[in-house]
Amino acid sequence: MRKSLLLIPLIIISCKKDPNITEMPSKDSVAVSEMPDAASKADSVALKKKDSIINNAPATKEVLRKGVMRNEKAGQIIRTADASQLPFTLGEEFTEDGQELVLKLTHYDKADIKAKISTKEKDFNIRFNQIKLPNGDYDGPFGREITHEISGKGEVWLIIGKSNMASGNTKGSFTVSVD
Repeated sequence: MRKSLLLIPLIIISCKKDPNITEMPSKDSVAVSEMPDAASKADSVALKKKDSIINNAPATKEVLRKGVMRNEKAGQIIRTADASQLPFTLGEEFTEDGQELVLKLTHYDKADIKAKISTKEKDFNIRFNQIKLPNGDYDGPFGREITHEISGKGEVWLIIGKSNMASGNTKGSFTVSVD
């Protein structure tokens, strides 16, 4: 009986597996996926040159692709992407009340910007609160879609969060498409 009790932990330890990680590079895209274990969510990145999609769980805090990073501090999620990767769709999730996403587009040199927030959540209170232009000026608020003229070249910020003038759920997942 005692021998059986000693074997149980050994069997459990030997059956535990680390997540499988696979990389599948192709001509103009990169796909990296991690199979989830019971304790954590999987992060996945599936990028294509035309209309890229970047999806990740909130725990991701590393470089996902050349020029795309994610940092989180004090209720603010900061994503940085090089504008040369446009167009792309970025997946994100608010897990706490009052969170905001700052999407920083570096090296932006187009005459205008178009972006859209999409969600499957019902009654989700989310919008483009502000845009920061390369000259340092801010404009906003906006709705879930934005089309704005950009004068000059440099870094453009899209600041996304809840609308203080509306009610609804402030937690959930969404995507931001930028052209």
